[in-house]
Amino acid sequence: MTRRLAFALAATLLAVPPAPATETSPEKAIPGVADPYKTDVFDPDADPMADIDAALAAAKASGKRVLLVMGTNTCHDSAWFANLIATDRFAAVRDRYMLIYADIGMPHVDFVRHPEVPKRFRFKIKGTPTIAILDADGRVLNRKAAPKWRNAASRSADEIYDELMEQGE
Repeated sequence: MTRRLAFALAATLLAVPPAPATETSPEKAIPGVADPYKTDVFDPDADPMADIDAALAAAKASGKRVLLVMGTNTCHDSAWFANLIATDRFAAVRDRYMLIYADIGMPHVDFVRHPEVPKRFRFKIKGTPTIAILDADGRVLNRKAAPKWRNAASRSADEIYDELMEQGE
């Protein structure tokens, strides 16, 4: 009797077609953004070291911190983060930080641009974006958390907002 049940169950399972291999979770939308996985904020021709120095000087004058986003335009997590942070909802976050986008490519897959940026802050890039919160003297305040942003597109907007507001104090 148990054998019959096992065979019946197996036959039923075999009759159900498997989900297509290409099926993935739906992409997340960002209100007001046509394609949240595309951006051009990471300028490959910019001088990120000069931008960082200027942001640190402005941070010293204003009492703000620097939010250094090391990523690239072709990284979906980097693009998603950049688009999210540009929304009206994140205006308070942008007000707390001097925001710098440094195009470092994707060093974790041997596509490297501006390697001097992660080297300056002693980061070995494990994924993009890597987001460092710096004080006005250029000290990294979130060393352990910085590499964890490489999954930005998988995080909720609420989680990102809360974390950046908390660390921006």
